[in-house]
Amino acid sequence: MAFDFKKEYKEFYMPKNKPGIVTVPRINYIAVRGTGDPNQEDGEYKQSIGLLYGIEFTIKMSKKGDHRIDGYFDYVVPPLEGFWWQGERHPVDATLRTDRAGRREGVDGIDYAHKEDFHWISVIRLPDFVTERDYRWAVSEATKKKKQDFSKVEFLTVEEGLCVQCMHIGSYDDEPSTVAMMHELMEQQGYELDITERRLHHEIYLSDARKVAPEKLKTVIRHPIKAKGD
Repeated sequence: MAFDFKKEYKEFYMPKNKPGIVTVPRINYIAVRGTGDPNQEDGEYKQSIGLLYGIEFTIKMSKKGDHRIDGYFDYVVPPLEGFWWQGERHPVDATLRTDRAGRREGVDGIDYAHKEDFHWISVIRLPDFVTERDYRWAVSEATKKKKQDFSKVEFLTVEEGLCVQCMHIGSYDDEPSTVAMMHELMEQQGYELDITERRLHHEIYLSDARKVAPEKLKTVIRHPIKAKGD
């Protein structure tokens, strides 16, 4: 049976719809960076999703070709994820610099009324057996076979560490109510928000927004935290 990250790592992908504290380990992703409204038809965000799945499925289906990946095992492609921010943050060596924009509508630095101001990094998790060499092979192979430019896709390593997270059920625009609960638990447990140049608002999409009604969408929301005073 194919390895399913959602089932094997339920604490990260299938949390309850009440907030909890987790420590997220170092994870490798394929990633595409961009800006703008994610709802724009044929916009940069939706194009980025196609690029990610193109590489992910090239890796997954490598078992049927000549390229052999050491340690390969069959797996279910993990869900789409995203790191989001607004304001003057610029990528630096797979990290981000931020102006520490003020909190709006319950989410630090996020104003849902101005989606055109979004900056994002769309990502899909890679199995641990995938090295940077295998990633480079997949980009080359997908470019050749699909006759498409995959140069925007990068290999990204993130270690989120200590976070508060919660399963949000409903529209993306209704996330602030869930985030408010997360921050309440965070403060009760003696933590404070730690959104910095290296730590960002993170979402994991468990539903296909093209097929699921907005009020039934399932999204894991995760915020980095630290002990008060650290």
